[in-house]
Amino acid sequence: MINCEKASTICNKKQYKEATLFEQIQLGFHLLYCKACAAFSKKNKKLTILCERAYLHNLSELEKEKMKEKIEHNI
Repeated sequence: MINCEKASTICNKKQYKEATLFEQIQLGFHLLYCKACAAFSKKNKKLTILCERAYLHNLSELEKEKMKEKIEHNI
């Protein structure tokens, strides 16, 4: 059995599709008896869905550099 700390780590990895099958099985068993982690997992899943719907994207390195230059010049 895994503890809650390990369960939350696996839950976060699962959100980014980085959890192994064995970790997902461990998490599933943990969620059967731990209501706090089950609630965390449910909220994490909702957050993932909302982020996907928002079509979020990261800035490119060029965009980051341009933003950094603007900030430096305005200070």
